[in-house]
Amino acid sequence: MTLIKSISGIRGTIGGAVGDGLTPLDIVKFTSAYGSWAVKKSGIKKIVVGRDARLSGQMVNNLVIGTLQGLGIDVIDLGLSTTPTVEVAVTGEQAAGGIILTASHNPKQWNALKLLNAAGEFISDADGKEVLTIAEYSDFNYADVNDLGKVIHDDSWLQKHIDLILALPLVDVEAIKAADFKVVIDCVNSTGGIYVPALLKALGVETVHELYCEPDGNFPHNPEPLPENLIALSKEVLTKRADLGIAVDPDVDRLCFVCEDGNMFGEEYTLVAVADYVLKNNVGNTVSNLSSTRALRDVTEKAGGEYHAAAVGEVNVVNQMKAVNAVIGGEGNGGVIYPKLHYGRDALVGIALFLTHLAKYGKSVSSLRASYPGYFISKNKITLTPEMDIDALLSKVEEKYIKQPHSTIDGLKIEFDKEWVHLRRSNTEPIIRIYSEGNSETVANGLANKIITDIKEILQLKG
Repeated sequence: MTLIKSISGIRGTIGGAVGDGLTPLDIVKFTSAYGSWAVKKSGIKKIVVGRDARLSGQMVNNLVIGTLQGLGIDVIDLGLSTTPTVEVAVTGEQAAGGIILTASHNPKQWNALKLLNAAGEFISDADGKEVLTIAEYSDFNYADVNDLGKVIHDDSWLQKHIDLILALPLVDVEAIKAADFKVVIDCVNSTGGIYVPALLKALGVETVHELYCEPDGNFPHNPEPLPENLIALSKEVLTKRADLGIAVDPDVDRLCFVCEDGNMFGEEYTLVAVADYVLKNNVGNTVSNLSSTRALRDVTEKAGGEYHAAAVGEVNVVNQMKAVNAVIGGEGNGGVIYPKLHYGRDALVGIALFLTHLAKYGKSVSSLRASYPGYFISKNKITLTPEMDIDALLSKVEEKYIKQPHSTIDGLKIEFDKEWVHLRRSNTEPIIRIYSEGNSETVANGLANKIITDIKEILQLKG
């Protein structure tokens, strides 16, 4: 069993001993801490709750809502929803915050409480630490019987979210309708099975072949939208002679596409393609995290904008986007953040912008992919002994490459012309994760191996 208490939320496997898994007592404790913090921070006694379709969702939902009521907080219960929908609902309902019950791309035994502030964004590092402290000391008081919170079940935010997307100037429903796209979707039997078909219908897409769209939480494959998990979608695109395939994760904040030939568009290129379209209409700055493809920088600079890198993590990307007034940003895992709608990863707005882009481009998805710089990212790791000083080791690597452009805002990223390597320490294990990118798999792997060799040499010298 696993329980991970982080600044952005509480994540764990269902069952086991208290404090060793996401048990009912742990859910009540952390919900109590968050609810107490949210009311103290905002002065508002109202919180939005929504969940993905995973098997434990109803149980966790009951505990969370009952706990918030016990604190005297009114609850807007969206029921089966998506992470971005809860985010827009928080501001729409003028709530103190929101709790999304989802473990995102984790397998079915996992669930989590994702915590939002009054702006509908993930809580900050400082706020997260405060919530954890409140939980540690059980520093909360429950309401008496006359002051218990009320529950309002509200399923209107599906349509409200779609309406907000349709109202965006860069979403062109007529262009999408005229393109007459044939689409296959894989929604991994979670809430994307409700939201994605509804969005596509609103966008005028008439031919939609649904794959795994029953929101019952029985994930038919590993729910992370990676190529090895999308084999069925790829085959269905070919069988149905579709124009493209669309895949989302269980809480619909990650998005990737399959080309008409069955090949992957590449999750790193979801943001690149959407940014390309946005920049064509609204030149400005872009942001992604340090481990995302350089292709976004290339597309941004070609359009006349400036690219900025942020530390890994949605909160960090959002903070940097605000700092540089970015017109588009996100993460290379298929996470699109479009600030004209809200500051959160949103697969639904990503679909609308991508389909508009494709309709106006007028060629196939594979042609669109081929129009972007071709990069390959290699992901490796090196395991060290628990007593190893990882920060000192990274400093030694930095010293060796001090003349190369590099960044230390999140581990160490070193640039070699259009290639790069990013070294990050794991927060939970004595591991250095090594991400590298080059114009081919061979180049990327070669760069990673070069750095791994450097690390081994440094360790031998130390020994």
